[in-house]
Amino acid sequence: MNNSESLKSSILEEALRLGFFKMGIASARLLPQAERFRAWIEQGFHGAMGYMARQAPKRENPELVLANIRTILVLAMNYYSEKPAAIHPLKGRISRYAWGDDYHGILLSRLKELLAFIKSRIPSVQGLCYADTGPVMEKTWGAETALGWLGKHTNLIARNQGSWLFLGVILLDSEIESDPQEKDYCGNCSRCINACPTGAIVAPYILDARLCISYLTIELRGPIPHSLRSSIGNRIFGCDDCQDVCPWNRFATKTFERGFDRREENLEPDLEDLIRIDMRDFKKRFENSPILRATRNGFVRNVAVALGNSQSNAAVPALKTALCDESPLVRAHAAWALGQIATEQAIEVLLEAKSEESDPETLAEIALSLEQ
Repeated sequence: MNNSESLKSSILEEALRLGFFKMGIASARLLPQAERFRAWIEQGFHGAMGYMARQAPKRENPELVLANIRTILVLAMNYYSEKPAAIHPLKGRISRYAWGDDYHGILLSRLKELLAFIKSRIPSVQGLCYADTGPVMEKTWGAETALGWLGKHTNLIARNQGSWLFLGVILLDSEIESDPQEKDYCGNCSRCINACPTGAIVAPYILDARLCISYLTIELRGPIPHSLRSSIGNRIFGCDDCQDVCPWNRFATKTFERGFDRREENLEPDLEDLIRIDMRDFKKRFENSPILRATRNGFVRNVAVALGNSQSNAAVPALKTALCDESPLVRAHAAWALGQIATEQAIEVLLEAKSEESDPETLAEIALSLEQ
């Protein structure tokens, strides 16, 4: 074994010790298939995620992120936790990746430890670590290595673990031998495309984020488009449908990372309780959780939509409370939800609110609900 192979082997061994199950190494260069990324932005598929467009030059050219960059390490950490999704209409569904602690901090701390290890072997090396927080296309670079390939649902798939994985990257200004690229094993399969509730996978390997439930319930800060609300079902943070049906996920094994252990209250949360949650309790309940990214108002907006999709008269008292919420965003979606239930009790609540509401958007939602 030569010095290069020895270095690569020792880095991999340390990465495994730190909890990553696989590592890929790519030679730094201009972003592969940059034209596809450019077309994605030009078509507006990034939605309200303006940072994607603002950071486009850096995402296409890693030299703008780290001067004299030579190597990109892509590390994968398993977060899979077995548990069926909630099917009761008054229980919420939260994406698996958010069942436990926030992955950003866990990954970043391990990446920094690995970088320190690399510096102990290459004292002159300069490096940067990112865990889904920087201007780096982690999935694209991961697909340039032996780590995995980009699935038709646009998630990275590792043959020995599937797609239930978090990715982190380390950028280095030193050369480390790169991997042979993994093959694409999706073949003729289109299960993920067919399973998407909103048709967000508009073509193989192309996702229109504006239609994606994960985007709608997490990234979007304003109203959820009317045409998509009923498709959200009882999903209140993210969506796993495309991954749930992926054949490669039959190889998934339960994570050993204790930080990703599921919090029982995140498995089948009671929607009627969650719609009443205030800012203080929201921060307390979801402390160190990815769910905080949705913001309190965005999260309760999602809960209102889910309650409306339940079409259960039992949800009316909770939605009546939401019609008095401080947030106009929440009130507007609560009005829509009551219109979906449309029982005599729900209509009475809407009529009462109509005489007291001053927000134009909420009044418009009330009017639409009463017209149905």
